[in-house]
Amino acid sequence: PYTLLTMQAEVSDGPAAAQPQGEYHPLFSSPDGDVVLGSKDGILFRVHSYTLKTTSGWFRAMYTLPQRTTLPDQPAETLVVDEDSTTLVALLKIISGLTIPRLDSWDTIEPLLHAAEKYDMAGPMSVVRALLATPPLLSDPLRLFAVACRYGWDDEAMMASRETLTLNLHAPEHRSTLQKLGTDALLNLFALHHARRETLRRRLDDPPFVNDVGDSSCSHCGMPVDYHTWRELKYVIIMEMDGRPLGDTVVNPGLLEWPVARACWAAKCTSCERVLYDKTLTMRVIRECIEQLPTTIE
Repeated sequence: PYTLLTMQAEVSDGPAAAQPQGEYHPLFSSPDGDVVLGSKDGILFRVHSYTLKTTSGWFRAMYTLPQRTTLPDQPAETLVVDEDSTTLVALLKIISGLTIPRLDSWDTIEPLLHAAEKYDMAGPMSVVRALLATPPLLSDPLRLFAVACRYGWDDEAMMASRETLTLNLHAPEHRSTLQKLGTDALLNLFALHHARRETLRRRLDDPPFVNDVGDSSCSHCGMPVDYHTWRELKYVIIMEMDGRPLGDTVVNPGLLEWPVARACWAAKCTSCERVLYDKTLTMRVIRECIEQLPTTIE
C-alpha cells in the first residue's frame, strides 16, 4: 500500500511543501522533472515546472514568487495538493500531451473540472467541454446542466436544458443535483418545464378543441352534450406534461392507449349517435402544439 505524505501545512486552496515520502506514479517518475506533486492519497508525480507554468495560471503565478534555493543533490520538495491520484493523473495527462484518460463519468469529471478551475488550467476544461455532448454524459442531463451553468457554457446549458425535458424535476432523486444550481439557473430550468405545460394547457382550450366554457350542444343535432370525456383526457395530458415535459409520451402511447383517451374517441351524442371528437384531427393538432413548445432555456 502507498504511504501517505507528511504535510508541513494544512492544505486548503492550494499546495503545501513537504518532503517526498511515497511511491511515484509510473507515468510521472522521470528524474528529469524538477517538481514533485503529492496527491492526498500518497502518490508522487515528478513533472517539469515548465509544463506547469505554461498550462496553469496558478503555477505560473506561484513561480513568479521568490523560490527556495536548493543544492543540486538535495531532494526536491513535494507540493502536496488536495486532489487524489485519479484526478491528478487525468489532469497531468491532459496538460502533458499524453493519451486522454476515459472521461465518461461525472464522478471523474467533476473533480477534474474543480482542479482545473482552481489551478487555472484552460486545457483540461476545454477537453471536458468538448466531451459534454457524448452519450455517457448526456445520460445525466441535469448534472450536465449544473456543470454547464457553473462554468458559463451557455450553448451546453441550452443543450442540457432540452435533455432535461424527459425528467420530473419534482422527483426526490433530483433534489441533490438541483441544490447545486445557482438561483438564476434553477429558476430558468423550472420556467422552461412550467412554460411547456402551461402553454399546452391554454392551447387545448382554443379551437379546434372544445372549450370548457363554450357551447355544450352537439354540432350536428343541437342537443345538449356533456364533454366530460374531453375534460378528463385534457387533465391527464397536462399531468403527463408535468411529469415528462418533453410530451413524447402524450401522443404515443398516451392518446392511443390511455383508457381516458379511448373513452374520449368512443364518446357519441346520445341523441344522434354522432362521434363527438375527430380522433385523427385531434391527435395531429396536439402533436403540432407540442412540437411548437419552447425546448430550451432562454
